Amino acid sequence: MTVNEKPSILQPPAQPISVTEASALVAGHAANVLANPPAEIAACELARASGRVLALPVRADRDQPPFDRALRDGFAVRAKDLLANLHLRVTGQLRAGQAWPSSRAALAEFEAVEIMTGAPLPPGADAVLMIEHVRFLQEAETNGQSAARILPQTGRTLSPGENVVRRGMEARQGEVLLQAGRRLRASEIALAAACGRASLDVFPQVRVAILATGDELVEQTTSRAEILPHQIYDSNSYALTALVQRAGGLPFRQNAAPDQKEALSASIQRGLAAAPLLLLTGGVSMGKYDLVEEVLDSLGAEFFFTGVKMQPGKPVVFGRLPASGERTARYFFGLPGNPVSAMVTFRVFVEPLLSSLAGEQNWQPDVALAKLGGNLRVKAGLTRFLPAFLETNGSDPTATPVRTQGSGDLAANARANCYVIVPEDCDGLEEGQTVRVLLT
Repeated sequence: MTVNEKPSILQPPAQPISVTEASALVAGHAANVLANPPAEIAACELARASGRVLALPVRADRDQPPFDRALRDGFAVRAKDLLANLHLRVTGQLRAGQAWPSSRAALAEFEAVEIMTGAPLPPGADAVLMIEHVRFLQEAETNGQSAARILPQTGRTLSPGENVVRRGMEARQGEVLLQAGRRLRASEIALAAACGRASLDVFPQVRVAILATGDELVEQTTSRAEILPHQIYDSNSYALTALVQRAGGLPFRQNAAPDQKEALSASIQRGLAAAPLLLLTGGVSMGKYDLVEEVLDSLGAEFFFTGVKMQPGKPVVFGRLPASGERTARYFFGLPGNPVSAMVTFRVFVEPLLSSLAGEQNWQPDVALAKLGGNLRVKAGLTRFLPAFLETNGSDPTATPVRTQGSGDLAANARANCYVIVPEDCDGLEEGQTVRVLLT
């Protein structure tokens, strides 16, 4: 083989790499993708923007809040008046959405105004005495009018600015509140709505081609009378469709392809033509009829890794088809055919690249800490993702392993809501030990 000759993937495979190394390779390609964000931008109604990726920044349309705002129900006062230990006269009331009358002067010495959360602070006031901290006295007559009198509870002090959000303390007019590249969730949408935005500029959703492979797979339209004993229904493509949708992508699901080179090649090329990211399941192990890598190689694919030291998911493949004609470069993942393996490898490797293709900056995995709800014994050498059920009823979240028959056990996987992550160099974990869990 000459120096410039491309080695065939059908040669003895390279050793699998670690999860850390594989994640770093995916992250590197994700960073390159983010360096050239999508050029297309479209306006999206705010009510339909959940899950989309912001393409242009959102700025504050005015100071936030636009006035000094009461943070608690109580009485607007001058804080220094409470130092005199004299009662305050209640001379009015302000509720949210109500302006201080232009005919009224600023708050006078030893005067208080009842105020509700969210109401504008009256001129002259500099603090709010919470209603829970007030003693009420008998009403007194002043100039023929009765007025309630209040005192702070014994020992209760108040500082200027207490229980008040000053104008502009949350944001100043023109300040960038949401940077481009943010995934829009409830908090971002609420903030945009508070700035008066009815629509937002977003990147297009990424189209993702999905193809399950295997002679054993049949469509759900096959009746129970028609399905043969050696056949199974395709579940992987539906699981990946759901995962792509949850990640904000647009799935393009094809019917399963058989383990035949010509038919498999046609389906792969159809997926490559339709989307910048292709997900395949099955056909990536060492069997005689595992043809995915061979077909991809014949199409000119470059492979970044062809195996990862993990369980489930060890045969996972990541690569790219170079640009051809008017078609831009296409990334692909060959995910294992076992259903749990396909879902785990999607969460670990596919999701960060998919998020970058969508223009999302600073994607982070859904990983949490929990106490282990049982002992685990494993063989060191692989990073393991073991189905578990995370409970948060107590003070500490607890992840209890779910009994499973392996990476094809969909019923056990459905009983789980996370995966306990066991490091590669670890041969066991003890009950009560703090562990990392990947949420499903």
